[in-house]
Amino acid sequence: MARNDKDVFYGVDRTTVLIYVLLVIMGWLNIYAAVFNEEHQNIFDTTQKYGKQLIWMSGAAIIAFSILLIDANFYTAFSYFFYGFFLLANILVIWLGREVKGSRSWYRFGDFGIQPAEFMKFATNLAMAKFLSNQNLLVSDRIRLRLRDLVKNYGSTLLALALIMVPLLLIKILQDETGLAIVFIAFIIVLYREGLSVNFLIFGILAAILFVLALIIPSISLLITLAIIGVSSFLFVKRNRKSVIIILLIYGAAAGVVLGTNYVYNHLESHQKVRIDVLLGRGTVNLKKEGYNVNQAKIAIGSGGFLGKGYLQGTQTKYDFVPEQDTDFIFCTVGEEWGFVGSLVVIFLELFLILRIIFLSERQRSDYSRIYGYGVAAVLFFHLAVNIGMTIGLMPVIGIPLPFFSYGGSSLWSFTILLFIFIKLDANRLLILR
Repeated sequence: MARNDKDVFYGVDRTTVLIYVLLVIMGWLNIYAAVFNEEHQNIFDTTQKYGKQLIWMSGAAIIAFSILLIDANFYTAFSYFFYGFFLLANILVIWLGREVKGSRSWYRFGDFGIQPAEFMKFATNLAMAKFLSNQNLLVSDRIRLRLRDLVKNYGSTLLALALIMVPLLLIKILQDETGLAIVFIAFIIVLYREGLSVNFLIFGILAAILFVLALIIPSISLLITLAIIGVSSFLFVKRNRKSVIIILLIYGAAAGVVLGTNYVYNHLESHQKVRIDVLLGRGTVNLKKEGYNVNQAKIAIGSGGFLGKGYLQGTQTKYDFVPEQDTDFIFCTVGEEWGFVGSLVVIFLELFLILRIIFLSERQRSDYSRIYGYGVAAVLFFHLAVNIGMTIGLMPVIGIPLPFFSYGGSSLWSFTILLFIFIKLDANRLLILR
């Protein structure tokens, strides 16, 4: 029997939806385990976090279904509207929102809160897809020194970066939400897929290396070393005016990164400095203070062994040794109760979802859909890598939720919207073929 293209589920990739459902349910069960106590054992108790999460899950299901009902062209047409609307929402929250953990970034509705910064991710992705799909060529492969040529060849790149940097700076400066702000860096991956010159990647890697070195080595020593390298480079290049200008520009940029790093570090909050120091191993780490979170997280994950202690049997979790164990450190519950095998299953499902999205993105006939799909994959991968990385001590603790696992309605809804818009765009591909 022929399929009805008016069916809301027509063309929907069921594999992607199935993985999403599995992750959400597994996350809910782990939230229950993370805050479990003998007095409140009813998993449907809405006075507890797992009960509230069930309400958020129900809302997410309604949102997902609603997205599938709406014509895919709606998202294309209103991409910039969503971007502007949520930018405004993130500005107004400074005056209309309530302060939570020292940050005024939440709208409160009774016992529930909405964090507009979470929804800025899908809005930025829509705007990026709209903008980049209208560009014939993102950048040129050549680097030119003339300002006129630079603007001409890299103008669209600069505008695309502006779409990323505006919400990043707004969320960091106005709301002081460092974790949510740096997530927007993930969208740079999309630019590479759409033709960003590899030179930007090289410069980015070198800048990151310099950033770390500037935190370890005294600035004056590092600047002198860079100067020696710059002078020595004359031995390997043609000695002309162009070479001198290039070397001076590179040295100036490197010196700017070094000095900028120290300026930023000196103006960080004390707890942020401590997190960086802990990661870099600078000084003695007090396991009862600044090193407590990561140390307890490692103990919890390590104690799970190969197969785990069993569901609801995690002692580190049950006795609240791990801070934020239902949100940022939810992976500790997985490691302790499900062990190495369970942790691999969760990571595999997350990675499989990301790879599935990339596969679907590559088969899109629309540039807009492909670009949006890569944005979804980039954001999910960034969250996954940073969340697990900070849990096991490879990255600083910056408060990024594990996709579809961590407690919180804003993160669950934002991830759901982000994903299901792409699922709708992918389903629309079959209608285009007809």
